[in-house]
Amino acid sequence: MPSLWLDHVAGHRGAVTGRSWDERGRYDTVVVGAGVTGLILGLLLARAGQHVAVVEARTIGAVTTGNTTGKVSVLQGTRLAEIGRRHAVHILRSYVEGNLEGQQWLLRYCHDREIPVGTASDFTFAQTESGTDAVRAQYTAARSAGLPVRLVPELDIPVPHVDAVTIDDQAFLDPMPVLHTVARDVITHGGDVFEHRRVTAVRTLVRFHVLSTPDGDIEARRVVLATGTPILDRGGFFARLKAERSYAAAFRVPGGAPGGMYLTADQPTRSLRPADDGRVLVVGGNGHDVGRSTSPQAAVDDLLAWTGRHFPGATPTHRWSAQDYSSLNALPYVGPLVPGSDGILVATGYGKWGLSNGVAAALALAGRILGGHMRWAEAFQSYSPTQLFDLPAVVKANGEVAREMAAGWGDALVGRQRGKGRARIVREGLLPVGEYTSNGHTERVCAVCPHLGGVLRWNDAEASWDCPLHGSRFTAGGTLLEGPATTDLRRL
Repeated sequence: MPSLWLDHVAGHRGAVTGRSWDERGRYDTVVVGAGVTGLILGLLLARAGQHVAVVEARTIGAVTTGNTTGKVSVLQGTRLAEIGRRHAVHILRSYVEGNLEGQQWLLRYCHDREIPVGTASDFTFAQTESGTDAVRAQYTAARSAGLPVRLVPELDIPVPHVDAVTIDDQAFLDPMPVLHTVARDVITHGGDVFEHRRVTAVRTLVRFHVLSTPDGDIEARRVVLATGTPILDRGGFFARLKAERSYAAAFRVPGGAPGGMYLTADQPTRSLRPADDGRVLVVGGNGHDVGRSTSPQAAVDDLLAWTGRHFPGATPTHRWSAQDYSSLNALPYVGPLVPGSDGILVATGYGKWGLSNGVAAALALAGRILGGHMRWAEAFQSYSPTQLFDLPAVVKANGEVAREMAAGWGDALVGRQRGKGRARIVREGLLPVGEYTSNGHTERVCAVCPHLGGVLRWNDAEASWDCPLHGSRFTAGGTLLEGPATTDLRRL
């Protein structure tokens, strides 16, 4: 089922028209990925006079941005406390300053274009006494970063809680009108936006780069990968990111939704916000590492049941999921794909806060490309001295990847069947094969991820094959949904 936001625009979105693919030329910059970072960066560069193209494998906002909960907040759950534990105070302050600038840029843009935005206080709260330390740590970190937060003992929501930290005047929105308006602005300023064009490789020549797609090449002096996780393995970003799948649902609630935005500091994660002028409640949570849950459907069922218990009469209208990437040092990775070269740049690792981080990343990249500098950019770097602290996390994360690789192939080689019901993985010779049966028809695919060879797992909530190594996902029939893989599964 599409998200509430994607459903709003299904079949009647504003046209995004410009040059056709056959009219493409050589560009100053090609941005891969038409989410919040890619489109806003494209607009910033086009406004500055660059010849820019934004290239999207699916449709505008189809992946992370169109499946967000739509919060634009600098409180961000317990993220500030995590950054404060890992980094110096000046890095935390730079991170907050960048998010404030990203937030304010986005809100000004929406105001100028008359795009609706809601305003509310944002709360990080503990569900039980075990979460109060996390709330206090978030309060301390936010205060040290200069944010006007305060502690509150009681919340106006019918959900168990014992403590909370809050900040006023934060925002929430439907991201799709923003993306489509930005895309039209890119074209108005002489840029191009191409949907349904999947970039599968980038070749670097002497003075420019050649991006390969199934429909022909496109050339640029500079490439920016704004694809969630970089589609190129150079730089090893797939080993420095964690891919997480989380779930959301929209409900009609008798009497309307609470007016604030809420996020738990403890587990299981619960996120709340109003939508559609307060008539709808959006609930999110229950995140897990991609491909490592025995039943994602159980996570969805739990979220629906929890909402029904605490909001009697709530009727679900939409449910969806999103994939987010978190860096191992809690800061976004924004900058060169490989150290010392600005020819290919990346932006990723927003840790579920892409509507402020993503705009900040676009501002930082535009400054870098156009010869400027953001004073807070030290917290938004793909390579920096602060990432020396990554090493323990890198070892732990890649140890988990190695275990998943061994477990998947171990089960396949001994013939241990994975899955049940309509979907399963069986062995055919030495090859793991994914079988999915629906309406009497069986789809059979090679169940080995083409990225680095992990054995896939079935996602029973979304009818997809998911890779437990680095988060690539495929439809039941093997069509690629999201990377770092760049090709479909082999059909059998």
